Amino acid sequence: MSAGVGQMVCVGDELPPLEIEITRTLIVAGAIASRDYQDVHHDAELARQKGSPDIFMNILTTNGLVGRYITDHFGPTAVLRRVAIRLGAPNYPGDTMVLTGTVEEVAEVEGEDAAGKTVTVKVAGANGIGKHVTGTVIVTVPGGTDGVGRS
Repeated sequence: MSAGVGQMVCVGDELPPLEIEITRTLIVAGAIASRDYQDVHHDAELARQKGSPDIFMNILTTNGLVGRYITDHFGPTAVLRRVAIRLGAPNYPGDTMVLTGTVEEVAEVEGEDAAGKTVTVKVAGANGIGKHVTGTVIVTVPGGTDGVGRS
């Protein structure tokens, strides 16, 4: 999943979709890793008592998955500059979320410390219920046109 080394990044480019299985383990591990001990992220019975059909993914896990989606595409030298997301339909165990992205803006970065491109990507993630996440990610990719993307 990548633009490919040496390829140009252009406004309108679509990133390949990324399918993520939403497992109970992913939800609980993400909550623990982000120190979010709210019971709705690890205790199904308490989640049901609070009106949810099951445990559900927290925003920090979703934020991390969006970041992974972008850096998997642009490569290990990519630097996330801004991740602004909004949650919609919850991610419940047993579902699949599909992340998609479209390049909205590409700007050259010049300077003593860095050269490359800053890319703005509109992201969305949908599951069986509807849109789980929407937002925008700004990423800097060092190296200019010959450093964007990984094979």
